[in-house]
Amino acid sequence: MPTQSEKAQAFQALHQRDGIFIMPNPWNVGTTRILEALGYEALATTSAGFAHAIGLRDGQTSRDQALAHAREIVDATPLPVSADLENGYGDDPETVAETIRLAAEAGLVGCSIEDSTGNPKDPIYPFDDAVRRVEAAVAAARALPFAFTLTARSENFLWGRPDLDDTLRRLEAFEAAGADVLYAPGLRNMEEIGAVAAAISNPVNVILGEESSDITAEDLNAIGIKRISLGSAFSNAALGGFLRAAREVADHGTFTFNREAAGFGEIQKLLK
Repeated sequence: MPTQSEKAQAFQALHQRDGIFIMPNPWNVGTTRILEALGYEALATTSAGFAHAIGLRDGQTSRDQALAHAREIVDATPLPVSADLENGYGDDPETVAETIRLAAEAGLVGCSIEDSTGNPKDPIYPFDDAVRRVEAAVAAARALPFAFTLTARSENFLWGRPDLDDTLRRLEAFEAAGADVLYAPGLRNMEEIGAVAAAISNPVNVILGEESSDITAEDLNAIGIKRISLGSAFSNAALGGFLRAAREVADHGTFTFNREAAGFGEIQKLLK
């Protein structure tokens, strides 16, 4: 098993080499090992996928739960693992910095910190507060004895504020504060993604949702995007199959879902 420092160096190398890479998000040990077997080079946790797996809504897990889950993923694979650590589990910069230190103790080599408050009535931190929180996260990351990769997220588009100018302003400020990777989830099209790519010098992460699902990795590579993550997409896809199967059986007493299910033998081989 590589050391944490070796994993951190491998993770940074993915961001430094030519071309784009895809970082999927497992939600338990089994999906971690399957994604590793499929040849992915790095993984990240998903706050929503994990929350749903333990019967909670996204945003309802505690920091202790998220970090314990991250440790399970880290221990299950030799691949570098980053984590979705929401807003750092606290409003003040000091708590965000502490979360970075605890993330490193959990074996992670990177994480994302977002500028959403978790309060639907006031979902985005004021600009200055958001920047101070990233500055604290960067300082904590740089104090670690290995190269921790910090991703800073601007959440406007996820919270009904599709303000591209403000999103760019925030991402540029987060980059100036020292964030290694910049990320604005919820961008809807190549024009918006391209605007971010043009404004930011550091690696940019993109996630493709329902509105942007026709965009390909090749499209994003062509405009200089470095990393694609999937958030809860694989978890949602798995639950979608589960719901279709469960509803078919409950509503119709039929079992045709088995025709599209993964084969038992295939899963066994991937988990060797």
